[in-house]
Amino acid sequence: MPGAMVWSHVGLNCTDQKTTEDFYTRYFGFTRARVVDLGEARIVFLRKGDAYLELFAADAEPARPAHEDGPQAPGRLRHLAFQTDDVDAFLAQLGDAAEVTLGPLDFDDFICGWRTVWVRDPDGVIVEVSQGFEDDHAHEDSSDKDGA
Repeated sequence: MPGAMVWSHVGLNCTDQKTTEDFYTRYFGFTRARVVDLGEARIVFLRKGDAYLELFAADAEPARPAHEDGPQAPGRLRHLAFQTDDVDAFLAQLGDAAEVTLGPLDFDDFICGWRTVWVRDPDGVIVEVSQGFEDDHAHEDSSDKDGA
């Protein structure tokens, strides 16, 4: 087996790379890490910690808009997800820069304090923003015997 596997990036097709870059830098804390000049096109890499977004200019018509927490068809990105300390403060900062597609919803029945909202980015990608999610440490050393 090759060396350790680590997360790299998510590639996003953008109607307007600058608008998408502004959205993720302003509201999610990404910074520009690199621009690859391809002559008539370019690829913009944004970074936050170890996570990267790779922005491509797309000249095709946008896909059908996703609703609620994202498309449920296999082979399609359902949503990107981020954690915050305060969903309501995030929504106040966001203002009308993005459409809320679902929520905010409270999931106290599963995890006390878990609250989530889903918004649409400038290109229609659904972005989930949650507070209060915690891992269930009872599952850390168990094998996945039921396939779930």
